[in-house]
Amino acid sequence: MADKQISLPAKLINGGIAGLIGVTCVFPIDLAKTRLQNQQNGQRVYTSMSDCLIKTVRSEGYFGMYRGAAVNLTLVTPEKAIKLAANDFFRHQLSKDGQKLTLLKEMLAGCGAGTCQVIVTTPMEMLKIQLQDAGRIAAQRKILAAQGQLSAQGGAQPSVEAPAAPRPTATQLTRDLLRSRGIAGLYKGLGATLLRDVPFSVVYFPLFANLNQLGRPASEEKSPFYVSFLAGCVAGSAAAVAVNPCDVVKTRLQSLQRGVNEDTYSGILDCARKILRHEGPLAFLKGAYCRALVIAPLFGIAQVVYFLGIAESLLGLLQDPQA
Repeated sequence: MADKQISLPAKLINGGIAGLIGVTCVFPIDLAKTRLQNQQNGQRVYTSMSDCLIKTVRSEGYFGMYRGAAVNLTLVTPEKAIKLAANDFFRHQLSKDGQKLTLLKEMLAGCGAGTCQVIVTTPMEMLKIQLQDAGRIAAQRKILAAQGQLSAQGGAQPSVEAPAAPRPTATQLTRDLLRSRGIAGLYKGLGATLLRDVPFSVVYFPLFANLNQLGRPASEEKSPFYVSFLAGCVAGSAAAVAVNPCDVVKTRLQSLQRGVNEDTYSGILDCARKILRHEGPLAFLKGAYCRALVIAPLFGIAQVVYFLGIAESLLGLLQDPQA
């Protein structure tokens, strides 16, 4: 084969390192994406990504932009490790005598990778979305309370603002979900997650492999550093925008708390119908540019770490401490 065989532990470590670096860099944009996607036409709190981030810093402080990051940082290592390792495994199984995979086989490998990763992705997203969206709901309630005070004019005694509800932690959410719904509570939105992640991987991995191949100087060499990074960025952003309608549906289905007068949904089709009827087709593109800005560097960094072979160097040092 043209590429050297990489051990499974190295693949898992590379995927984990890439995930940790990527999430740390882009998490505030992901928070803005979640809040923009969950906004319905009733009460809009944010007008854009920058408006969301500015208001978040003002009301919740700098670290408010990282609400839910602990969940991602904990679970992104196994998630990214499974995704990258599964794709590599399926590509290896589908190849014959080192021959170049056809586009169909590349898409099948990506499909397998996307299916495997939802084991970790679904509970991770479920918990992260509750933590990220809590600030939006609190801000909406504060706006509505202020409007109520302005409308109640007439010299009556001023109304007292209700105390803000305490925001739950990931541990509390997990405990409550397991107590009330069992393990299925953590996997709410599994179908929508599959609907997003399988097509994403089907688009991303073949597109990345072919873009990366274009920048390879010779058939026996790795692509340069910048080629792997750019290929990951372009493939990631393209795949992210392509599946954004599924991401909007998934985000809405996994949100347990609703703002005032916001729709509730019974399933994927019901959610898609109500979004289309009440908000129009453009609602399916909410947060698309945020998602592209999140995924592009996330997967660019992931592919650079993966192709640089950081884990192989670490494992080599452990195996040969005198080197």
